[in-house]
Amino acid sequence: MQAAPAAVPLEWRIAGGAVRLDRPVVAGILNVTPDSFWDGGRHAGVEGAVRHAAMMIADGADLIDLGGESTRPGAARVSLDDEVGRVIPVVRALRREWPHIPISVDTVKMHVARAALDAGAAVINDVSGLRLDAGLAREIAAAGAGVVLMHSRGDVDSMASYELANYGADPVADVFRELAESVDRARASGIGDEAIVIDPGLGFAKRTEHSLALLVQLERLAGLGFPILVGPSRKRFVGDALAHVLPVEQRLEGTIAACVIALMHGATLFRVHDVAPVRRALDFAHAALRSGGTH
Repeated sequence: MQAAPAAVPLEWRIAGGAVRLDRPVVAGILNVTPDSFWDGGRHAGVEGAVRHAAMMIADGADLIDLGGESTRPGAARVSLDDEVGRVIPVVRALRREWPHIPISVDTVKMHVARAALDAGAAVINDVSGLRLDAGLAREIAAAGAGVVLMHSRGDVDSMASYELANYGADPVADVFRELAESVDRARASGIGDEAIVIDPGLGFAKRTEHSLALLVQLERLAGLGFPILVGPSRKRFVGDALAHVLPVEQRLEGTIAACVIALMHGATLFRVHDVAPVRRALDFAHAALRSGGTH
């Protein structure tokens, strides 16, 4: 049985400080990979990564989410050394340029997380929800870092496919239960509740109908008592939701709509590629929701 709705914190504790959640928080995606589904290879190397981060920060990004290994179906796996080599020089460069902008590192590997946190990252974004590396949670706890616990199933090779997209009559309840297990793993390793953000994992081990159900029922996940991050950016379900399937380059409007819907249903953090249009849309929607429709 799902818990009754709980009060969601208005602050997220991360290494070195906190992120206020009383307005929409936008995380700009910075992939330093050659094979990510949308921006693979565009920002490779420290100089290109810093240049793109500068644009996203100018466009209104509140934090930068940095990834060195793609989770798209069919992507080549990355060795520990290669992932560290891609990510850590960029973390250091971003910290030098923007010491006030938190850096989140998207990894499932304990050793990458340790190196990233030592280099100045403040958050670890684990797409496995602490399922794949038992040591990852301990590194996060020891650093006093924030963590994003994303719902997924399977390993890195299969989690973005439909291979494990098998749910019962209520897929939101299944995701709720499995996210609660991720929270239990975090707590057991010493991660405090104030450091936890949950992510329903839109598009990960989910068919389009599952992602859409989660999007419009996010308030049920808020029953876990944690802030919610969503990452719909240009994903397959955004293109597949219409009668005519849209390619990735035509999914911006759907991404914006998904973010606004998520805001209306309780999300406070939004991980996106296209910072400027999403920032403007969310700020307008937030202002409208706060006004309560009064004149």
